[in-house]
Amino acid sequence: MAEPLPMCYLNGEYQQLRDARISPLDRGFLFGDGVYEVLPVFGGRMFRFREHFDRLARSLNEIRLAAPHTHAQWLEILDKLIERNGGGDMYVYVQVTRGMEYGRNHAFPAKVTPAVFAMAAPLPQLTDELRANGLAAITVEDFRWGRCDIKSTALLANVLMKQRAAEAGAQEAIIVRDGDVLEGSSTSIFVVTKGAVATPPNSTRILPGTTRDVALELADGAIEVTIRRIGIDELRAADEVWISASTRDVVPVTRIDGRPVGSGKPGPLWKRMNESFDALRERLAGTPVL
Repeated sequence: MAEPLPMCYLNGEYQQLRDARISPLDRGFLFGDGVYEVLPVFGGRMFRFREHFDRLARSLNEIRLAAPHTHAQWLEILDKLIERNGGGDMYVYVQVTRGMEYGRNHAFPAKVTPAVFAMAAPLPQLTDELRANGLAAITVEDFRWGRCDIKSTALLANVLMKQRAAEAGAQEAIIVRDGDVLEGSSTSIFVVTKGAVATPPNSTRILPGTTRDVALELADGAIEVTIRRIGIDELRAADEVWISASTRDVVPVTRIDGRPVGSGKPGPLWKRMNESFDALRERLAGTPVL
């Protein structure tokens, strides 16, 4: 994976990422007491800015932390960060923690200033190999906490799932709870059966996916889509399986637990969806972000 870009934003200042420092007493470090957001940037323009920062605002509200900035202020901060990193294609990571108090107490401190951090990194590319052959995944039983709808920085369970996939020679772990397919360790999921696409409904068990929502909009009227429960047997018998994420668009999964999905190659509906994403980016180029 490519190194991040050199400039970051930390608590009101732009600085070299390698020089950025926070206190070890920051509650994000001690407790994972914070939330984050990731969004792609195409040609210097942030993609689905409002939707990503609506989700950030929701996550902040759910952990009872006041938003440190308005959408307009976030836009100004991140536009400058993108510019200082040379513009072009990249992704931006934003993190807000409850901040630092002098000590370690589980209860919220009475007065503390949230810590705000943002960095940028090169956007992963959809390679010719991936377009031709897709990627592999494994299934894992869910052992995360009960509020997966909050984009929390406490991602240890997701990290362990992703590592389990890596050790199995796969690129993603598909999370299953009580026989229900929920999402990937860092992605949303779609299952294609007999020409129709299904994706699980939003709940406290999954993170609402902004890129998933884009895919649903692009499919509207062109591809049959239902939002419903998906069982593990349906996943294993699917004609196509896709995953989506802010830094990946929609990617085909062609092997699950060592067995081929459908023909074992990216399917025709995924190819249509991929073309639709490419066309959407072209339409949005040069239009206002907010």
